[in-house]
Amino acid sequence: MSDQKTTLKVAVIQAAPVLFNRDATVEKTCRLTQQAAAQGAELILFPEAFIPAYPRGLTFGAVVGSRSPQGRLAWQIYWENAVEVPGPAVDRLSAAARQSGAYLVVGVIERDAQSSRGTLYCTMLYFGPDGSLLGKHRKLKPTGSERLIWGEGDGSTLTVIDTEFGRVGGLICWENYMPLARMALYAKGVEIYLAPTADARDTWQATLRHIAIEGRCFVLGCNQYVTRSMYPAGLPGVEELASQPEVMCRGGSAVISPLGRGARWSALRSGRRSFCRIGPERDRPQQVRFRRNGSLRPPGRLPTQRERRTAANGDHPGRGRGALERPRLPLAAPPGLEPKNAKGYPEKRLHQLICLRQAWGACRFAPAPPNLDLTDQSMCSILQLTIL
Repeated sequence: MSDQKTTLKVAVIQAAPVLFNRDATVEKTCRLTQQAAAQGAELILFPEAFIPAYPRGLTFGAVVGSRSPQGRLAWQIYWENAVEVPGPAVDRLSAAARQSGAYLVVGVIERDAQSSRGTLYCTMLYFGPDGSLLGKHRKLKPTGSERLIWGEGDGSTLTVIDTEFGRVGGLICWENYMPLARMALYAKGVEIYLAPTADARDTWQATLRHIAIEGRCFVLGCNQYVTRSMYPAGLPGVEELASQPEVMCRGGSAVISPLGRGARWSALRSGRRSFCRIGPERDRPQQVRFRRNGSLRPPGRLPTQRERRTAANGDHPGRGRGALERPRLPLAAPPGLEPKNAKGYPEKRLHQLICLRQAWGACRFAPAPPNLDLTDQSMCSILQLTIL
């Protein structure tokens, strides 16, 4: 930690793309990147799906069981303007990062060039100050109707990169509501947490604060500012937007400190760049984490799948704190409710028994007896969180 920079100037770019126009949006991204770098920004974040667009309000002609020809044409335009990784658009963004000498993170719609050649993903690209593509993250679970147009990512792209000012990573929009995805980033030691989004509601601000406090990390939230008049007049299906308000996405970008305080809020109005200087060294006491040392198995941890199988087989890998134990006081079925065997005699069966015992912050559980045919063995656990 002593080798890290003591301060960092970050920029969240609250702006609108040139909707459904990849090349023009790439040029706008490069221009805004240069402007932010000229003002000293060392880490520059763009919103979710900035290139070529977050298609808010459009249905792409899809209803259960059918799609309209007009919707198919709108999809084709969206697909044609998506970004291949690697590809010419990525090369242009790479050059912009190199020219600015800053870390650049951009939300794009990625067109799969490896397998399906047709699937689109909501992706976050990480560029280093030397222009190298350091990594990418595909949104794990698109939200609601996003699943009509975007595929699902997987855990292999839960990216966290090492920088001279700390570890940088993040999740996109509502996948931040997936606790295990957040935990995966915390486990990788993320210190600057990026949360590009398309959610402009007040409740999203509470989410950013929660993540900052939970992860003891700085959180950068970045959203677009988009109006209905920005949509191309000739876009198939654009008439569907007639019922939408003129301001379709009002922004609401923010930078939050590890104690949940808003370091800087961007105005909820036309696109602008918001700058904030954060100090990893100055705020290091805030960033001391909930301890999850070593293999992330402190007392009271959640049991692994292997341990659940081991316990079900009657083996006991350990008797210390957090060890798995078989139930010692089996419960018989209530009188009159015992299952009956082929001869009609009551047959004593064991109920599912969950033993929850908290000692020194540890949790022990017992699975159901193996002779029970249960489709879901509920298990309880307590996670001990210790702030040092």
